[in-house]
Amino acid sequence: MSVENRIVSEDEADLRLDRWFRRHYPNLTQGGLQKLCRKGQVRVDGGRVQPNKRLNPGQSIRIPPLPDQSRPAPPPPPNPELVQQLRDMILYEDDHLIVLNKPSGLATQGGPGITVHVDMMLEGLRPEGGDKPRLVHRIDRDTSGILLLARTPGVAAKLAAAFRGREVSKTYWAVVVGRPSPAEGVIDQPLAKVGAGGASLIVPVSRGEEDAMSAKSSYETLDATGKRFSWLALSPWTGRTHQLRVHTESLGTPILGDPRYGGETAHVEGFPDRLHLHARMLEFPHPAGGRLQVAAPLPPHMRETFQTLGFIAGDTPAPRRTR
Repeated sequence: MSVENRIVSEDEADLRLDRWFRRHYPNLTQGGLQKLCRKGQVRVDGGRVQPNKRLNPGQSIRIPPLPDQSRPAPPPPPNPELVQQLRDMILYEDDHLIVLNKPSGLATQGGPGITVHVDMMLEGLRPEGGDKPRLVHRIDRDTSGILLLARTPGVAAKLAAAFRGREVSKTYWAVVVGRPSPAEGVIDQPLAKVGAGGASLIVPVSRGEEDAMSAKSSYETLDATGKRFSWLALSPWTGRTHQLRVHTESLGTPILGDPRYGGETAHVEGFPDRLHLHARMLEFPHPAGGRLQVAAPLPPHMRETFQTLGFIAGDTPAPRRTR
């Protein structure tokens, strides 16, 4: 192994040196990096540095020979079938980001018993010599629809900040059992987690109760078949786990096919027994300026239900970026 010199990219502006190493050499410990800096083996533009030094684009980082365990193992080659599945999900892409239409039933990230998930599939979208795209947010395994990816860590940071700053507009479509009254409004219902692991549930709780988390969603009834079923547009103002599923249940109108909430009421004979919740539209600040709006067409099981109930979704608008 020989000494390397790597150039700080525009995307890594103002990143601390120790975090830069954590990104590129995740198995190198903080103590190991401190020792290399103390001995002058790690340098920036030829000068000695401390691990907390902030980096500027174009600077050169001297990297001494590192033990093999400090270098991440190369990822296994991506499965061509999974790569094609992932590419078929792409609704929009540019030099900064990718927007997917995730199918219902595919997990966003790994967990107990999950062998295939979006995060592991993303290796197939890594450009030669570049970064693997990063998940910016998550949606439930059973929920279909829009999932946003960043092509670089810097873009991921900008988009994550937009989510935290509530600069992102999210619209979900759902088919619920029953008809909410009033037909539109705001659900301001705190939630709390009960239980642990896969058996945990999110439940409505009183404000001020221990472990209570504020949760707010708006809803609008777009169509209905009498009092049996309704098509709702939902917008979460906060991002709690299973928020929309619990909030609609709290209205007395659980989402059709929900495997976790709503009990027997959520399962109606003659309809696909899958969660009818779809992340329909996302509008957010584009990292290069302006705002981007992307919509996702309905999954097959919801198209079938819409046809049965006579709901007309219309055409899915093309991605639109405003300057």
